[in-house]
Amino acid sequence: MATTDAGGEHVERPLVTPDFLENRRYQTELAETASGDHTLVCLPTGLGKTTVSLLVTAERLHAVGGKALMLAPTKPLVQQHAEFYREALDIDDEDVVVFTGEVRPDDRAALWEDARIVIATPQVVENDLVGNRISLADVTHCTFDECHRATGDYAYNYIADRYHADAENPLVTGMSASPGDDEEAILEVCENLGLNEVAVMTENDADVAEYTHDTSVDWNRIELPDIVVEIRDAINEVIEDRLDQLRELGVTNKSSADISEREIQQIQGQLRDLMNNDQSEGYQGMSFLAEVRKLRTAVTYVETQSVESLRRYFERLKEAARSSGASKADQRLVSEPKVREAMRKASDYDDLHPKFRQTRMLLAETLGIENGERVIVFTESRDTAETLVDFLSDHFTTQKFVGQSDTDGSEGMTQSQQQETLDRFRDGEFEVLVSTSVAEEGLDVPEVDLVLFYEPVPTAIRAIQRKGRTGRQAEGRVVVLLAEDTRDEAYFWKARNDQKRMKRELNELKSVAGELEARLDQTGLDEYEDAKGTASSGTGEEETATGQSGSTGNGRGSEANKSADENDDGDGQAGLDAFADDPSEAAGVDGTAAEVESEAATADEGDAGATDDKGTVATAGRDDEDDPVEIVADQRELDSNIARDLSTRDGIETRLETLAVGDYVLSDRVVVERKTVADFMDTLTGGDRSMFEQVGDATRNYGRPVVVIEGEDLFGARNVHHKAIQGALASLAVDFGASVLRTSDEDETADLLEVIAEREQEVADREVSVHGEKQSKTLPEQQEYVVASIAEVGPVTARTLLEAFGSVEAVMTADKDDLLEVSGIGDVTADRIREVIASDYEP
Repeated sequence: MATTDAGGEHVERPLVTPDFLENRRYQTELAETASGDHTLVCLPTGLGKTTVSLLVTAERLHAVGGKALMLAPTKPLVQQHAEFYREALDIDDEDVVVFTGEVRPDDRAALWEDARIVIATPQVVENDLVGNRISLADVTHCTFDECHRATGDYAYNYIADRYHADAENPLVTGMSASPGDDEEAILEVCENLGLNEVAVMTENDADVAEYTHDTSVDWNRIELPDIVVEIRDAINEVIEDRLDQLRELGVTNKSSADISEREIQQIQGQLRDLMNNDQSEGYQGMSFLAEVRKLRTAVTYVETQSVESLRRYFERLKEAARSSGASKADQRLVSEPKVREAMRKASDYDDLHPKFRQTRMLLAETLGIENGERVIVFTESRDTAETLVDFLSDHFTTQKFVGQSDTDGSEGMTQSQQQETLDRFRDGEFEVLVSTSVAEEGLDVPEVDLVLFYEPVPTAIRAIQRKGRTGRQAEGRVVVLLAEDTRDEAYFWKARNDQKRMKRELNELKSVAGELEARLDQTGLDEYEDAKGTASSGTGEEETATGQSGSTGNGRGSEANKSADENDDGDGQAGLDAFADDPSEAAGVDGTAAEVESEAATADEGDAGATDDKGTVATAGRDDEDDPVEIVADQRELDSNIARDLSTRDGIETRLETLAVGDYVLSDRVVVERKTVADFMDTLTGGDRSMFEQVGDATRNYGRPVVVIEGEDLFGARNVHHKAIQGALASLAVDFGASVLRTSDEDETADLLEVIAEREQEVADREVSVHGEKQSKTLPEQQEYVVASIAEVGPVTARTLLEAFGSVEAVMTADKDDLLEVSGIGDVTADRIREVIASDYEP
């Protein structure tokens, strides 16, 4: 509800700070819609999408309880939201917690438990979910800010899947001023986040119009000076020469230097085909194409940025060419006479670019003649941003605003530096903020009098985000600088057409929101029916004979089973039936579940226990059969989707560590080193022996190291003789004692890891132990480790023995009869322990 007081109308609701939020009808209407279902909220930049989310959060925390999670794509945006929530909500500041990469994982796990509201970057939450550090079970409201990012492999998609699966009472709100370029893109975002409703307000709505003002857009066309044209033309001649050489290879018929990126990708595809057929022309052509790409970047710098940016780029190329392991493309490029001529002309040029003078003139007009207070200048290039700051600082108080990562020759800004810069800009301590794209999305940059685009941006979404920095409380102005007859022209037309289409789509989206929701409902129904059908067919497959192709159970590939079957030499190894998920189904009419379990245990008696005189299995097994299977993944493996995939599977518990050995740990004796085919081939062709060193480390720390080579066409991927590949595989198996397994893709790798982990932890009754951990072990852990190493009895049996005898020494001096009195120790295990301890050492 809303109340009116002397200060005006404000929102008055439970948990909302009294007299703080101005009551805007469109915001409360959007919040009411979003409180009822998973909703996409579309609202123009600067009109308070965050307030809508905050009102929904307050309602959910008051009515349902639990905690709220808000995700935003950048650290400055996270910090900004946290400050707003602490001010606007009538709760303790400590209840609003910020999660970014700067907060230690262990600290995040502790903070999560007590927080009522967590505001975080998606990558951090993704890591914590994969690492099993947090649970979404009690999150009652999850907000995805700038939700148009929810495409491809972006972390929003994984988090949304986990949230809908894990939360007891979920509600999702997606927010964006620009959810997509067309209806299909918007549908994709909705489906990825599980949104059922679409709530749209445009600037044409009466409730919104009173809070918006006209923003004029001026396109300033700039002619390039002769010397800049000469530098560009010299570089373009080299591009055309390299294209001529590619034409001779038969991979293109293009000869013009203005070749598009799509055409370059087509050439790249044809060159890959040549390489796959072991034709040296493919490698030669790839080198030429690398030069074309680098030279096109140089042209973009000189045409649209500045000659200074070009000089910096050339310097980086020269450094790369001088470094050890430099590519032939880099070396040829910097020694090319026409490129050297362009570099000389750039060095002699005493100006930057006509855009610089135009920028200075526009700033003088806005800040001087028109008495403006603040201006933002956006540029695509950090080189240009830094050069602009130096150039403008002679006339205006100017600061840069860039991302946190360091680049060649340029330091990033820390989160605190970014926040401090925005606070000073807001307080009027300087007039001009020169920013790269980091300030585009959602960031509460103060109202400005002018937004200057140093160059056009090629996408509608980014253009809308940038324009939203002005025109919030008063008329604003946007100026775009456009260098004639350059790439700026193409970006100009693309962005303009996209913006028109997006505005049209948003208006249409508003009018057809019901139809779109119906499509989303039907999509959800179809997915439910598909899942239902898959479950039914899966059950049917499991009931058929497991020895047949395609019926290995749980969607797993048959390669591991086939390998085990072919290597069965009759020594008690369990048959294929024992590999099924449910032993009672696998046994069929010829055997009982107990018999299958007995066979599985016999596969490695010393590990899982031993049979007694009656033939039954005695194990020091897992106390709870429902305990999840644990898989420890190295942090760096998050570059792939494997750990994320495993973390969503029933019965699997993932944990993230910085592993000193291996990529995945599946038990106390099994560690997996994963290599893609490309990684494996780099080892053979690049002189990098790190794979063999890594496998050597794995062998020294684990009894069963496994190397997984992932990808298709191992023997045809590179121009490498098949015997060299076979030699490397032989070395891994014979010299290092590693099992080498092949998978076709990440999904198959994840399946294989699950199968191995289940066999190790459920069948062989082993526990996960990260031997390569850098932290020192406690005394009990060291004692368990020593006993577990005896005849590979494993950590479970080791703990049982130590509890029975009281010390490592007592275990070592125990005779067979004493050992047999311990639960889980049979004749075979007792004999093996005594053999290892009592036998003479004969090297």
